[in-house]
Amino acid sequence: MSLRRHLSILALAGLTAACTVGPDYKPDELAVPSTWTEHEPTLADKAAADAALKDWWASFKDPLLDRLIAQAIAGNDDLKIARQRLIQARAGRAIAASADYPQVKADAARLQSNSSTTVDYPPGIGQYRTWELGFDASWEIDVFGGTKRAEQAADADIGAAIEDRRTILVSLLAEVAGDYASLRTSQLRLAIAQHNIDSAKKALDLTQQEFQRGLGTDLEVAQARAQWNNVRSATPTLRAAVARLSHAIGVLVGGFPGDLEVELSNPAPLMAVPADLPVTLPSETMTNRPDIRRAERRYAAATAQIGVATADLFPHFQIPLAIDPTSATISSLFLAKSLDWNLGLATSGLVYDGGKTDARIESAKAAAETARIAYEQTVRGAFRDVEDALINFQTETERNGTLKEAASDSDQALDRATRLYGAGLTDFLKVLDSERAAFAAEDLEAQSRLARVQDVIALFKALGGGWQGVAFEDAEAN
Repeated sequence: MSLRRHLSILALAGLTAACTVGPDYKPDELAVPSTWTEHEPTLADKAAADAALKDWWASFKDPLLDRLIAQAIAGNDDLKIARQRLIQARAGRAIAASADYPQVKADAARLQSNSSTTVDYPPGIGQYRTWELGFDASWEIDVFGGTKRAEQAADADIGAAIEDRRTILVSLLAEVAGDYASLRTSQLRLAIAQHNIDSAKKALDLTQQEFQRGLGTDLEVAQARAQWNNVRSATPTLRAAVARLSHAIGVLVGGFPGDLEVELSNPAPLMAVPADLPVTLPSETMTNRPDIRRAERRYAAATAQIGVATADLFPHFQIPLAIDPTSATISSLFLAKSLDWNLGLATSGLVYDGGKTDARIESAKAAAETARIAYEQTVRGAFRDVEDALINFQTETERNGTLKEAASDSDQALDRATRLYGAGLTDFLKVLDSERAAFAAEDLEAQSRLARVQDVIALFKALGGGWQGVAFEDAEAN
């Protein structure tokens, strides 16, 4: 029977007998809410979301923030690490797929040998030489689908690595924007503190003048000086916060802590909240959030591993082929009469392993169930992120309005108290109380403005925005 006929019969037998063990992956259809509890999206909301999510940081209209985001996308170390993990996952898929193909090895040798001529049987021939070539191939037929399941798992791992990279990107964008907003707010609070230092110094000067005129007391002077020093004590902490935030941003964009400190030390206004907030439907959030898709891909990979483990319960079939030309002279090495070859069908199967394979199957099932629960947990956590961001923004907006009024009223009260004290119509304690209230109200209002910006950033992150418009240098298609 010819070699070609042998291969044809064995391959046909493998194909006709092939089946795939283990469960087929079917993603769970979760019953998710149709809208958000804290805000029901309107048509305008959906239109704003479609336009803004892709590059949401642009809605703050801050050119420096845009540049920092671009630097972070290009240079962040976490994104670079995620890229290498994606390369690893793709290499793992190539390794799994290699089992579908014959494994071929070749070797060559020239041997100089000598056999004894003093024996009767078998008779010796003295010295001789041989030329040998070796060509060995082995092909395992994937009868029960173990290789197919391994490829499915590897494909899912690639998908998970892609989504992991996007998840890191979504978090990175929010972190850069959040740190930048915090830095600008610290600079604003520094300016507020400096304004209040100037006010406290004027109050101190006024008490000293009144004391020199015999209209005030040394107690009032001491109180004014204490207030002035207390206000001054806030500035070192705020300057340190500006420095720390510039260090953090420098590292996030792929540089060193001090790279941006000089540039970012120049004060600039805190970015304003966008007029239209993007709010997608819950179903669209599931599509946008890369961490949800990452969890789903891990569930798919874990399900496929059940089939990989189950396939070990069944026989393995291999087609071994060995072609070994051997000749005393190299000129006759390639003649048909110098050819040795072997072709067959080999099978091996598990008889007893002490329950190891069964335990591996149970472990794979438990891992798949863990991944399924983690997927559902990720969905619920994502929905909570959105709901929290919505309610936080709504309540902070209401709070900010009240704080603005309080800051305005406190400024007016301080002005009146100062005038009355200068006219000798009230004691200095009223001035001190008014100073403290004015400083606290203005500082709280600044922190509230930051909280509103941070809540908007958290909403963009919770909706899974930012990765859609970013094209990495390497394609992320499987």
